[in-house]
Amino acid sequence: MTSSRVNRHQTKELEIQLLREGIAESTHLAHVAVCDDRGRTLSVAGNGELGTFIRSALKPFQALAVTAAGALERYGLDDRDLAIMCGSHQGTIEQARQAFHILWQADLDPMALRCPTPAGKKSPLEHNCSGKHAGMLAVCQQRNWPLATYLDRGHPIQKLILTRISELLGMPSDEFICAHDDCGAPTYFMQLSQMASLFAMLSSGNNLDMERIVRAMTSHPDMVGGPGTFDTTLMNLTHGALVSKSGAEGIQCIGRVGEGLGLSIKVIDGAKRAKYATAIFALRQLGWITPTVADTLAETYMKVGEFTRLDVMGDLPMMY
Repeated sequence: MTSSRVNRHQTKELEIQLLREGIAESTHLAHVAVCDDRGRTLSVAGNGELGTFIRSALKPFQALAVTAAGALERYGLDDRDLAIMCGSHQGTIEQARQAFHILWQADLDPMALRCPTPAGKKSPLEHNCSGKHAGMLAVCQQRNWPLATYLDRGHPIQKLILTRISELLGMPSDEFICAHDDCGAPTYFMQLSQMASLFAMLSSGNNLDMERIVRAMTSHPDMVGGPGTFDTTLMNLTHGALVSKSGAEGIQCIGRVGEGLGLSIKVIDGAKRAKYATAIFALRQLGWITPTVADTLAETYMKVGEFTRLDVMGDLPMMY
């Protein structure tokens, strides 16, 4: 029984090579899982049950607390506000102003933000997680919950977020392993298949709150990342067909909108360049993007320099 379980969820991982004029110079390894919105594993490269932290790919599900609480309606927030809550943005003036707009509408001072001020910047509004933090604070303001401790694992807003995630995955909340992300907010240790299942559910269209989050992200991809970022570029090129969210240390998650299919990637050494190359390879193999879109993405994210490019070796076999 144990061996059949391993055979079903573990195959050979993908190998991403940096080629210098066609000669391999460096190598990364990536694990990939594809699941549907019922939690079934459809395709795997490597170990679909590999455990790792979901990092910022969790943001669309942290934003569920905002939609479920009715904070958008209470404070007159729109889809651009919701998109920045889901984003890992670049801290541009426009993006910082959008995060500030959430706080302004909720009558909150930016000093309430507990995300750090980035090096060389002047305000925590310029931190790439400021939208997420602003959303959490808006719910706290609405519910009259303490503001100063909103990042504590035992705070009501964090309990609300974890409850929604545990409901989606059908897993007791006390079984999740929690750690603090770099911005100070809790993040969770999950299997790759669980991450893929979450993005399958997010993109299924079967839940009004998640459907609105997807619409916000795909309608305002500039708030999710920014010019030149993979998430923004992919969502722009696919015109609402895919919803994409990256995470640090080699995490990339993508949902196929309206189809209830999710893809998750973990690059073992955390290399950003390798996860983008892996995503392009997987999306092309799955048929989720056209050859033209794949070529456009490859020109940007797989061509490293004048004499170097990335190449992905391996297969993403179907499990049924």
